[in-house]
Amino acid sequence: MRTYYNPEDLARFGAMGEDAPELWEGFTAYYGKVFAEGALTAREKALIAFGVAHAIQCPYCIDSYAQALLEMGVTREQMIEAVHAAAAIRGGAALAHGMQAKNAIGKLEL
Repeated sequence: MRTYYNPEDLARFGAMGEDAPELWEGFTAYYGKVFAEGALTAREKALIAFGVAHAIQCPYCIDSYAQALLEMGVTREQMIEAVHAAAAIRGGAALAHGMQAKNAIGKLEL
């Protein structure tokens, strides 16, 4: 089945810099600095990115970070726990925004 997501495009990601090389260079420099060792380890940052990838539903990021995390020695259990942490935050945010609905309903009720 053909979908919008094409796994082969992940390997071609660098092609995004062909038409705007200065913007691509700025992005990759920033990205590299963000994921470099710092107060958090590269492994911790990759686990965060993996969870965020699930929250924003980016299949390219999920594939990329799953591979990177496996290469870093992260276990399946740790990765799935990161997914659940992201899901809990996303679900909690939906519930928290439900307060806006409750407020609106309260104002509109007769």
